[in-house]
Amino acid sequence: MNLKDEQSVYLDEVEFKDANKMEAEPVNVSEFQELVKLALPKMYYDFYAGGAEDQHTLEENVKAFQRILIRPRVLIDVSRTDTSTTIMGYKTSAPIMIAPTAMHKLAHPEGEVATARASATANVIMVLSFSSTCTIEEVASSCNAVRFFQLYVYKRREISAFMVQRAERNGFKAIILTVDTPRLGRREADIKNKMVAPQLKNFEGLISTEVNTDKGSNLEAFASGVLNASLCWKDIGWLKSITSLPVLIKGVLTREDALRALEVGVAGIIVSNHGARQLDYSPATINVLEEVVVAVQGKIPVLFDGGVRRGTDIFKALALGAHAVMIGRPVIYGLAAKGEHGVSQVINMLKDELELTMALSGCCTVKDISRSHLSTEIDRLHCRL
Repeated sequence: MNLKDEQSVYLDEVEFKDANKMEAEPVNVSEFQELVKLALPKMYYDFYAGGAEDQHTLEENVKAFQRILIRPRVLIDVSRTDTSTTIMGYKTSAPIMIAPTAMHKLAHPEGEVATARASATANVIMVLSFSSTCTIEEVASSCNAVRFFQLYVYKRREISAFMVQRAERNGFKAIILTVDTPRLGRREADIKNKMVAPQLKNFEGLISTEVNTDKGSNLEAFASGVLNASLCWKDIGWLKSITSLPVLIKGVLTREDALRALEVGVAGIIVSNHGARQLDYSPATINVLEEVVVAVQGKIPVLFDGGVRRGTDIFKALALGAHAVMIGRPVIYGLAAKGEHGVSQVINMLKDELELTMALSGCCTVKDISRSHLSTEIDRLHCRL
């Protein structure tokens, strides 16, 4: 066999292996990511998967969970387990929410509508991104479900106010204000790929998302022109004044900011580092969750976002005081791989894993999960002192 024939055989084998990878049924949510590497253009995969700068925080968001151990209880009747809970007064099938992630149509032609349908079928709350590629109205009319709306406050504040009004008019139940983005983090994969963001239908007639730049990501160029770097705590009062919906803030990582959030009267806090896409070397969110929970003292709900890939991760976040967790990238990967069905698979995998973790840990309900079920690095250090 000559070199050309050998190369041909090798290429056939590679194509066969790739086809097998695409056909393989994932058994956990991380395996969806492997499918999506083959399915999406590199620019879009990097956009979803990447983090800021060295991506230290991106890696730590996942690894920090692995350093927390579960302390199970035995000889407890777990013949009946129930993952259902209540989030902001709404009954859901599990303490799982769909995080606000941008531009789902880059992952699948049906975009956020497919994600909304899967969320409704699973009876979990979806937070629709401010940068959705489907309109607020399209998502609202796609199915009957409880949904929240994510908000950025732009320099042209009237645009943000108009989006809040549309969300309220279309039955959304809460506003999630993202507060960690006075400027866009340095996402180097997007810069290298010269990431091109599509025109967003929600902003038609209001603002153009098309930006011409020869300096890298046009997403970064657009953000620098619209994001309001002057947004501060007093502006929470303005937002509360233009809507009857509860306002939660997303992006809190410290006790100090949790206490300020209580002072200005927000309805809830989401502990989040923006999926490690903003400030690299900020802490993994699971490492600061308990700090925020202790500061809040149960006065308002604390939700959690960042690095959840297993039902054990959900269990750990709940044991540290979170009311529920948000799922971001895994949902996108499920959507990109298999559309609405893929999102449903991701949600159900995490629900099933959580239910199994509860049973094996001696917890029949979400309320049974307690801080005593965990051993953190700090706990183990104290034991040695």
